Amino acid sequence: MLYTLAGGGTLCGVASLVLLIVSTATDFWMHYRYSGSSANQGLWRFCINRKCHAHTITVAFWDATRAFMLLSILSCFTGVVLGLSTFANGTSRRVRSAGIALTVSAFLALLAVAIYTGVTVNFFGKKYLDWRFSWSYILAWVAIILAFAAGVFQLCAFRRNTGEPALPWYSGDL
Repeated sequence: MLYTLAGGGTLCGVASLVLLIVSTATDFWMHYRYSGSSANQGLWRFCINRKCHAHTITVAFWDATRAFMLLSILSCFTGVVLGLSTFANGTSRRVRSAGIALTVSAFLALLAVAIYTGVTVNFFGKKYLDWRFSWSYILAWVAIILAFAAGVFQLCAFRRNTGEPALPWYSGDL
């Protein structure tokens, strides 16, 4: 049962890692109209009329969102590596560590998306009438759900492995 739950958690963790990387790297977190033309905004730059520019002003919410997303990616990567190393070593301590790292990754990404959502709705909701969240933002939410599920799978695998009674050849009662 350890390998089934840990394997499912590792697969969810890999999917979450890919989605976190894609959602953080792209420029499509928000779509809006600016001076009659289409515009996109990401965490690193904004695009107007298919020309992209780096964010020139340093605003705390951009920095916080970027930092939490990058920390989430690192934590998810750590969880995936620990989950994969479980199959090589077969130890349940790494399963628990992988579960904790993946759950922390989900909470860090949730914090990043919450900051971005709050500021975007408060600022852009008042400034622009025709705006919406875009596909990278939605991918970030899917990545959060997958990272949390991966962490739960890994922690359940650890709990299930440590909660099962010992087999006779391990306890010495043959």
